[in-house]
Amino acid sequence: MPTEKSGLYYPNKFARLAIEAMEEIMGKNGLHAILNLAGLQEYVDNYPPDNLDKAFDFADFTALNIALEDMYGPRGGRGLALRAGRAIFAGGLRSFGALAGVGDLAFKVLPLNAKLKVGVPAMANIFSQFSDQVSNVHDEGDDKIIYTMETCALCWNRKSDKTVCYMGQGLLQEGLQWLSGGREFKVDMTTCIAKGDEMSRFVIFKEPIN
Repeated sequence: MPTEKSGLYYPNKFARLAIEAMEEIMGKNGLHAILNLAGLQEYVDNYPPDNLDKAFDFADFTALNIALEDMYGPRGGRGLALRAGRAIFAGGLRSFGALAGVGDLAFKVLPLNAKLKVGVPAMANIFSQFSDQVSNVHDEGDDKIIYTMETCALCWNRKSDKTVCYMGQGLLQEGLQWLSGGREFKVDMTTCIAKGDEMSRFVIFKEPIN
């Protein structure tokens, strides 16, 4: 587990949403085992407060992700991280101010492409505004949107021969489903800082798969 702190932070609320999502998926005993394995025993039955103070270090968030993989194996950990990412968005991120207007009737009647054009940058802005994670969105024309994380809380100081930021992938999948009114989208993770890449990149394909 990474022990050296990063000095970069998520707000307490983001970490609380992640921990609550893990409890929902694997139960209280499973969550306690993950927190212990991650070296985060102080959060057993003592979740981060529900506020926006930037106080949860990226290194600790990465430790949660590594513990998932260590406990359940690469495949099981990946599936749980994807589910946790979706649950984080569903559990509270969608209520953030940057997305407040996205639920309005005026937004709901927009064409799908316009929803993506407005909604995906709004999701990135939540992270750039409230945390030390730098997220950007690049519209690649008719078929793709590139979502980047230039500082990443999911793989801080981690080294891997594969992409590992599955929680971010799940969060984007759930966010896109909500933005679009229930459609599912293909989201590919193409680069990852843990793998030695300059930044973590997700490719969102604009054509829904359902």
